[in-house]
Amino acid sequence: MAGSAVKKERPAFNPDMLRWAREWRGRTTEQAARKLKRSIAEIEAWEANRGAPTVSQARILADFYDRHFLEFFLPERPDIPSPELVADYRMHAGVSPPTDNRELQAIQQWAETQRINALDLFEEIGEKPAVIPTTLFATVENDPEIAAAAARDALSFPVQEQIKLTNSQADSLPNIIRKKFEAIGILTLRRAGLKKHGIRGICIAEFPLPVIVFRDEAPSAQAFTLAHELGHVLLEESAFTGFRNPEYSRNPVEEWCDKFAASFLVPAERVKEIAGVKPIRPAASFDDEELDRIADIFRVSPHAMLIRLVQIGYVEAAYYWNVKKPQFDETDEHFRRFGRTKYYGSRYRNSLGDLYTGLVLEAWASGRITNHAAAQYMGIKNISHLLDIREQYRMS
Repeated sequence: MAGSAVKKERPAFNPDMLRWAREWRGRTTEQAARKLKRSIAEIEAWEANRGAPTVSQARILADFYDRHFLEFFLPERPDIPSPELVADYRMHAGVSPPTDNRELQAIQQWAETQRINALDLFEEIGEKPAVIPTTLFATVENDPEIAAAAARDALSFPVQEQIKLTNSQADSLPNIIRKKFEAIGILTLRRAGLKKHGIRGICIAEFPLPVIVFRDEAPSAQAFTLAHELGHVLLEESAFTGFRNPEYSRNPVEEWCDKFAASFLVPAERVKEIAGVKPIRPAASFDDEELDRIADIFRVSPHAMLIRLVQIGYVEAAYYWNVKKPQFDETDEHFRRFGRTKYYGSRYRNSLGDLYTGLVLEAWASGRITNHAAAQYMGIKNISHLLDIREQYRMS
């Protein structure tokens, strides 16, 4: 009939794959329905081969399920083994652990995938990743102060360089540390959403190219997390790191990594120069203004600084756990990063880091990979964002 609308055919998605992808990711039909703003009955109908989502809806579901859109067209389910979870050192302080491990598996698999991608890109451009000097590897029996000093030397990052940062440069400390790590062959990634799982950082201690993942938090806190995860790398101990509580000291790996991180950021000899002679016995408290002053000199948080003062013996541990840590946790809980990156593509670069981004851009520029492959490696769909990333990378 003239003027009548032509009904568009829906793509021939495999309903079994729609169900498999959802279940693989541990999502419920209710969650999928909420994501698409559709009814649960409609989601269930699609999975029972009664109707189908639009291409746009299916792409949203693919992202929500952390699967590739084209998998919805496969004739049968792929055999994808779940990764064996690394050690879980989360303390679950104030966090409700997930009822199963699917969320952790998805996060770990994402990190491992980026490592495999980076190794593939190194091969594409005919290069090899940097190798961490074997002299840096340690055990929990080693003195973390000595290990931290050796790491500083290997990274060409003297503490004076950190102390010399101006007030306006202080927030750049995590980025400086990140670049130092990448220079010796550590893939350093940032991922949003870790906090709700009680995760501060992740280490995948696979060599070459071990992976450190950190989350959005105050820059000074990020610096401590990065240093803590470097400790895991040097111990060759993969792990999920969580929010510390008094029980953490029962875990020798976490205790060592905390001491290593504090030693890395705040060397004991410099503390003595700035804070004065250590008291005969630890003090019952520590002045807040003095704590802020010393922390500001090292460009670390008062939280990290107090941990260090407890370790060295300036103040009692009870003051940290019973008085100050609840205050620090409250501040951390309400931390918000204001503003968004001006360039949309830069968000992907910030997440994947300059090492990974540089590999993609080099392989792309040399014709080793296509535009489409470069966009896939970066996890983006719009080629204009890839051009944005390239331009900003050149300018940095």
